[in-house]
Amino acid sequence: MERDSKRRSERTSARKVVRLRSTTKSIVLGITGSIAAYKSAELASLLVKQGHQVFVVMTQDAIEFVSPLTLRTLSKNPVTTSFFDEKESWRPGHIELADRANLLLIAPATAHIMAELAHGLANHPLAAIALATRASILLAPAMNGKMWSHPATMENVEKLKSRGVEFIGPEEGMLACGYEGLGRLWKVEDIAFRAEFLLARQENLIA
Repeated sequence: MERDSKRRSERTSARKVVRLRSTTKSIVLGITGSIAAYKSAELASLLVKQGHQVFVVMTQDAIEFVSPLTLRTLSKNPVTTSFFDEKESWRPGHIELADRANLLLIAPATAHIMAELAHGLANHPLAAIALATRASILLAPAMNGKMWSHPATMENVEKLKSRGVEFIGPEEGMLACGYEGLGRLWKVEDIAFRAEFLLARQENLIA
């Protein structure tokens, strides 16, 4: 009797552990035209290793820094770079991506994309997805320190925060432009962790 009770207790404990494990989610990873875009390849790989479906959406400027082929290989999914990509039946449309996303993560996020999001512009797939999705949005800014501290950027950041958009970074350090200051992309591992936290929070797994 005592042995049966112990077995039932172990099975119950095991079920509790399973509920605490994060299930596979859909993450739309937006990449914009920053020199830090090359780090998005590592980020995509980390998110896939965490067990999630990753769909990369790149702006035209982003593809000057990192190849869509690289992101397609790492994410194991098609990469969207233009509305015209949607003519190919095997590519999910931008509205479909917006609907299926559990999280929209833009890393790196330039001053330009933040201005577009703050003002509701949607002239490319990434901005359109941001406008259409009801998923959580996480931005990881990367830009020149003077651009980050400009009142226009600060106003856009506050406007986005007031709508529930979350930010991670930027951090202080040596920037690609030669200046040292606040504006460097946050550590990729920490961005992946924050993404996991937001996904888990949606399931009420974390207080």
